Amino acid sequence: MTSRPANGFALLDHLADLPAAQWDALTDGQPCTSHAFLDTLETTGCVGGDTGWVPRHATLWRNGALIAAMPLYEKHHSYGEYVFDWAWAEAYHRHGLAYYPKWLAALPFCPVPGMRLLGVDDAARRDLLGAVMAMVAESGQSSFHLLFPTEQEGEWLREAGLMLRQGVQFHWNNAGYADFDGFLAHLNHEKRKKIRQDRRRAAAHGLSLRWEDGHSARTEDWRFFYHCYATTYALHRSTPYLTPDFFTELARRLPDGVRLVLAERDGQPVAAAFFLCDQQALYGRYWGALEHLPCLHFELCYYQAIDYCIRHGLQRFEGGAQGEHKLSRGLEPVPTRSAHWIADPRFRDAVDRFLARETEGMRFYMDELSERSPFRNETG
Repeated sequence: MTSRPANGFALLDHLADLPAAQWDALTDGQPCTSHAFLDTLETTGCVGGDTGWVPRHATLWRNGALIAAMPLYEKHHSYGEYVFDWAWAEAYHRHGLAYYPKWLAALPFCPVPGMRLLGVDDAARRDLLGAVMAMVAESGQSSFHLLFPTEQEGEWLREAGLMLRQGVQFHWNNAGYADFDGFLAHLNHEKRKKIRQDRRRAAAHGLSLRWEDGHSARTEDWRFFYHCYATTYALHRSTPYLTPDFFTELARRLPDGVRLVLAERDGQPVAAAFFLCDQQALYGRYWGALEHLPCLHFELCYYQAIDYCIRHGLQRFEGGAQGEHKLSRGLEPVPTRSAHWIADPRFRDAVDRFLARETEGMRFYMDELSERSPFRNETG
């Protein structure tokens, strides 16, 4: 068990050493920041060991109580982050310097924006940031990166001397639609027609769809989904980050926070999509199919998700990283951010100049995306 101080800063090598209630009391309710989610990644072998993700969670204590925490990892590569710094690592290596290991504050394999500085109040969260930055500066490692923080946290990070980087995701927002047709009515004619065509093509496959959560999904459902998930990675000549046990264990530990939609033909599943869920939002994560069926991906991963949010009164659907094609499906561009500290002043200056150029490019890109809004203008 990792020792914990009565007061002050400490790194935890195993989240299991910390009672779930203490960690979860600091979060904002997102499933992917929960103790169950992060600890399940550790106990099922998705992080830790030889994965290149070494848990070193940052904690701050006062009178024996946990007052702030941050999911933190010592990282030996840049896979599974969704914010790309491969070019920075290559530049380090070209100059005979070691970029890895680096410090990474993030949710493994999960580009969901939200709180990364967890705490009882803002003062505790900022105190934790100060303690982390002092530790990072003394560690001798090349860099520190914090991914997908809130806008407020971004300002704190800037004030602490980190460089901010802008990205973009595509989210759907619920404007109080009564049903899916009500949502379609707010789209321009071209996009409305396209979505209806997509859904007709998906329906023509004659599949039945069913939604499950962690309470109702069966072991065979999770076994089938993992096969779909692994197949998707294989088609892209890649290796899955998550293990088969991860999904079944997460469903057991966080049954209200997971959703699974399965497409079946004559009672036999042929495709599935996996989501995380809380009281505010549905978060798109993974999907897979055993055969190519046109438009089924759009149906399961976007249209079913939007319809689910409308029926259950959720405020938004977050479609995950990247993908301009989501714009045509009624999702809108949302800016994201990450924060970066580079130890070597020469590389820090070079990265700072790069980010200034990239930020200007992102500004034009966001303007372009806004001009391509799928929604009707005031004149219809």
